[in-house]
Amino acid sequence: AGEDEADRGNNKFLSRAPVNFLCIQAVIRLPHLPVPPLRETCERYLSALEPIVKEDELKQTTWLMEEFLKEGGDGEKLQKSLERKACTTDNWLTDHGLQTQYLDCREPLVVFSNFGFALPQMDFRDKLGQIRCAAKLITAVLDFKTMIDNETLPVEYMRGEPLCMMQYCQALSSCCIPGLKTDSLVFHGKSSNAPKHITVAHNSQFFTVEVYNSDGTPITVDQLCVQLERICNSPLETNMELVGILTTLRRDSWAKWYDRLVQDPSNRESVSAIERSICMLCLDGAMPQVYGKSGRCAVLQMLHGGGSQWNSANRWFDKSLQVKEETPMMYQKKPQMMPSPVELLPMPQKLHFSITPDIKNVIEEAKQSMDKIAEDLDLRVLVFSHFGKNFIKAHKLSPDAFVQMAIQLAYYRIYQQCCASYEAASMRLFRKGRLGVIISTSSASAAFVKSFDDPKKQSTEKLDLLEKAIKVHRWNTNMEIRGQIIYGHILALKNQAIEDDIPMPGIFTDPSLDKAFNFRLSTSQVRTGTGCLCFAGPDQPEVYDFCYSFTDDDITFVGSAWKSCKENNVIQLIQTLEDALLDMRMLLENETSSA
Repeated sequence: AGEDEADRGNNKFLSRAPVNFLCIQAVIRLPHLPVPPLRETCERYLSALEPIVKEDELKQTTWLMEEFLKEGGDGEKLQKSLERKACTTDNWLTDHGLQTQYLDCREPLVVFSNFGFALPQMDFRDKLGQIRCAAKLITAVLDFKTMIDNETLPVEYMRGEPLCMMQYCQALSSCCIPGLKTDSLVFHGKSSNAPKHITVAHNSQFFTVEVYNSDGTPITVDQLCVQLERICNSPLETNMELVGILTTLRRDSWAKWYDRLVQDPSNRESVSAIERSICMLCLDGAMPQVYGKSGRCAVLQMLHGGGSQWNSANRWFDKSLQVKEETPMMYQKKPQMMPSPVELLPMPQKLHFSITPDIKNVIEEAKQSMDKIAEDLDLRVLVFSHFGKNFIKAHKLSPDAFVQMAIQLAYYRIYQQCCASYEAASMRLFRKGRLGVIISTSSASAAFVKSFDDPKKQSTEKLDLLEKAIKVHRWNTNMEIRGQIIYGHILALKNQAIEDDIPMPGIFTDPSLDKAFNFRLSTSQVRTGTGCLCFAGPDQPEVYDFCYSFTDDDITFVGSAWKSCKENNVIQLIQTLEDALLDMRMLLENETSSA
């Protein structure tokens, strides 16, 4: 996501290459991510600090930067070390970012790291409808897997340039394995004995289902319906322990008990079956009405399952892909078995776990900690129906940058100060590219938000400041997706100092660094083209997370924050954001009518 790449090549508007998708060959054709020029990064870093630090702090940081950039100094040495590393790795930013921002993080995966999409509400009213919908989704996943395996998935393009497709190879048959200090990712899809099964979670129990016939063809929707009905009709295990809830623990704690759990051979076999499976299908029970409207309820269902008393244990949060289906509230009857289209379908295999008393105690602790997470998360959905991207484009403005300025204006109206904010950017123009960080707050955006409610400012001046802020944001976006990055470069240089075992340069111990990169606003535009709700959770206690998407006539926001951070109020910020968008529309309309 990021900028108007959504209109020129992201999801919905991707062009298709006239060549097949070749995991290795497609990657080889892409350029390596360059290491940006050191001085340019440092100058842009100082500019990013201007709206969020005090004048004396900026002077101190500027002096430290001058020391860092001296000829033959630390900056030059670290830059050369990083450039050497870049010559020996596919993507120096991906390697560093994946490790430090995700695998090394010790917070739970649930909410803090995992994200998702909620599909538009499906039209089914009973358990059979849920089963058939789930079966169609899984067969679609298998069709997608076939294209990956046969290398027939077309390469995606943006602005006529190919995008890296490597992540598609890693989405299926993969899992995150907990470690005491850092996690690891395992990928089974390309192994000599590639998995042929999915895992199904139902009533917090786990089953494996073979999804390929003996001739190697994927099973049909009807065949899968039969298997899912068998699972739904299976008796609930007595004295069942909620093993899946363990995956909601902090990663260091889960690593300890993961090792204990898999010491038992049957447990090890069950865990391996889950980890190796193509994906996990979660057949959930209905969520309580306390979660409110269906959009918000669906997002919370996907994000954390509602807590231990609902569906949070009907998950294995370490899995890379989980598909979730919720039972309709009105469902009461036991589903009637469909006639099997193939008489000799193998029965789904239930996975068994042997739970010792100490692990049982940890399960209880995990239930409590999961419930605290579910209770602490405040998430809201705003469908802003007053206008969409067409109105903004009619005024020759970038829809994405326009919304970024609205978010910053809303924040400023509440807190009367600017904050560090970023927007996620796609780095897939480069080999093994993942996500980059667009620094959203700028001196131009600060000038705009500070002037907007100033009665001494004329509308023409406000509009001019808005246009300048949008222009700066678009420039920053283009720099980021073209590899001229700030955040990743600065942090990689800091990490290089650790690797090279040199005294940490003062620029990296400067308090301004924390102020620059401890973001209060984490934002992402995601194009879906299908009416999906895209969402993520705040990864730090003080963070607001915003995901948003456009249609021609509306904008949908999913905003979240932690209630335990008393400074945050996501309801107020969402309401203020709506007001900011309407006020910005009025500014445009007034200037148009007076022109």
